[in-house]
Formats: sequence, structure tokens, C-alpha cells
Amino acid sequence: MRPKLLIVGAAGQLGATATIRLADRADVVALTRRDLDVTDHAAVTDRIARERPRVVLNASAYNAVDAAEDDPVSALAVNAWAVQSLARAAASADAVLVHYSTDFVFDGTASAPYTEADATAPPNVYGQSKLVGEWMAAGAAAHYVLRVESLFGGPAAHGSIDRIVTALRAGQPARVFVDRVVSPSFVDDVVEATWRLVGAQAAYGTYHMVNTGAATWYRLAEEVASILGIRATLEATRMADVPMRAARPRYCALSNERLRSAGVEMPSWQDALARYLS
Repeated sequence: MRPKLLIVGAAGQLGATATIRLADRADVVALTRRDLDVTDHAAVTDRIARERPRVVLNASAYNAVDAAEDDPVSALAVNAWAVQSLARAAASADAVLVHYSTDFVFDGTASAPYTEADATAPPNVYGQSKLVGEWMAAGAAAHYVLRVESLFGGPAAHGSIDRIVTALRAGQPARVFVDRVVSPSFVDDVVEATWRLVGAQAAYGTYHMVNTGAATWYRLAEEVASILGIRATLEATRMADVPMRAARPRYCALSNERLRSAGVEMPSWQDALARYLS
């Protein structure tokens, strides 16, 4: 018997990918913002009670990092209080809650990839709202908090890597940071890893789920150009030279060691890029 999977935020990068890739493995109920307002506690409670899914996958998020500085109420409504509603409803329906979080819960001052045991210290409102959301997700005993970052790919592709690819293919210069380090996440790999983790009934809790390894944005852009066979124009930029409303963590690499220990291996970011660009 196929499990029933309810996906919230089904129009976004992760949600749309999960809807497509898991359709042949589960009975998928895909809900966009039009179908369900996650900030409406009563609506969330009622829908999950009616659907009785085996898994609730929350791919919804307020991810306007700079705008959140001036609108923390909206950021918290979607990234925290809505998660609380989902956690309570999932627990009542005896469902597993899968909630995606971010590298922005860390301050970015590390020099080695962050592990799940490292202290959190979000440098901006967005990261703070996502951290509160992690706490809310833990309100469901059966829960996975999966931290991803720098998402790319999928039918709703709109991340930084996607923008770099678009610029280079168009023969335009790409402005990229030389002093910000990330572990990018290919949405196809995240969805597959999520399915394997849940299917294996791994220990509940927080996991980092990014492609293995880390690089500066400049190095990532170089790899994109190499794979595409393009002589690219890359404009090396430092974070201090770009005015941004919200502070960003400088070093954001995440360690997949706990995920690997659970039996789920993530491909390298180079491998992921090559598959995406093919």
C-alpha cells in the first residue's frame, strides 16, 4: 500500500520537485498557497485531519531575506507559527512532519562545516524566524528538520546558481562572491534523500541535507562555466562591497555526517551541478 504524502508549498522549488518526483511512490496531495493558507491555523488543522496523510512535507517558506528585516511579523507567521500549526496537526493525525530549514540559523563565523550539534546564532530576522520554526517543528514527536542551502534546479528554479547559469548562457557577466562559502543543494538530490531518510525510519531530529563539499560562489561559477564549455566573465565581489539590508553569514558550509550515518549519502556538489546542467 502506497503511503499518503501531503506537500505544503507545492509551487515552490522544493515542493514542486517533490510533487513530480514522488508521484510514482506515494499518493501525493500537493497544496499550493491558493489551496491552503499555512498561516490559518484552523484551515491547517482541518485539512490534515481530513487527509490523514502518513507524511506532511512542509516546503513553504517566507524567504525574502532582506524584506524580513522590515516585516518580521510576516516572516514569523510563515516560518514559525505556521510550522507550529503543522506540527500539532501532524501529531494529531499520527503523521511524520518533514520541515525544511536553512544554513542561515548559523552566524557564519566558523572555519569548518557546521554540524547539527553546533550552536545556532542567526544574524538576521529571516534566520531567526527559521530557527523558531525548527523549535516549533520539534513539537511533533515524529519530525525531521532538514537544513538545506543555496537550492538550485527543479521546475521552479530561481536560486543564485540558476541565475548564474542563466547569465553565463546568455553571454552576460556574472557577479559572484569570492568570500562567501556555501554547500549548495540540488533539489532533486534533496527530495531523494528526504524520501530515503523517511523510508528508513531514521532517528527523528535535525539533519543537514546539502550536496557534499563546499565552495565560494566564485568557484561555483567557474565550475558552471567549465561544464558548459563557456569562457565566462566573472566579476569577483566581496560581501562588504555589496550593500544588503540583512546581514548574511559568510561561511555556510554544512556537514552531512549525521545523514551519512543514517545511511543516506549525498553526491558532491560538482556531480550535482554536472547532472543539473546536462
